[in-house]
Amino acid sequence: MDWGLVEAELGLALPADFTLLCTLYPTFDLGDFLRVAAPVPGQEQAWVQGVRDDLDIVAEWCEDAELVVPLRPYPAPGGVLPWATSLQGDFFLWSTSPAGPGEWTVTVASRSGGWWHYSGGAVQFLADLVTGAVEPWGLPSVPAQVTWVLGRDADSR
Repeated sequence: MDWGLVEAELGLALPADFTLLCTLYPTFDLGDFLRVAAPVPGQEQAWVQGVRDDLDIVAEWCEDAELVVPLRPYPAPGGVLPWATSLQGDFFLWSTSPAGPGEWTVTVASRSGGWWHYSGGAVQFLADLVTGAVEPWGLPSVPAQVTWVLGRDADSR
């Protein structure tokens, strides 16, 4: 995996827990609900383009959201950046921070219009979501069932 290329294309470093997860495991679904799309070696630019495509949708959602503290998509300072999606159209984002990727928190944008924050990284969020340690706030419960996504769908976001 050429994380240097991914990060250069995005213009920022990604959290270490996420890059390790994606280095160790291919794209996977949790409980037939949440997809973590890992870059495919040699196809890193396609993965970055998928993130950019998702950012276009997230930008619309940010504009439509009625939040006390408005959110903006990355590359805005403190902007949100997608790292996973649900198979029903929800987004799992990082709220970026100038303090660096180790300090980013998870923001969930539900297709039903709900937004909420989790104070922790992507991998801990996934663990807490499947164990029930975090309230899913309008999302279905997510069982700890992993389905590996191979082939053509592996790089879809």
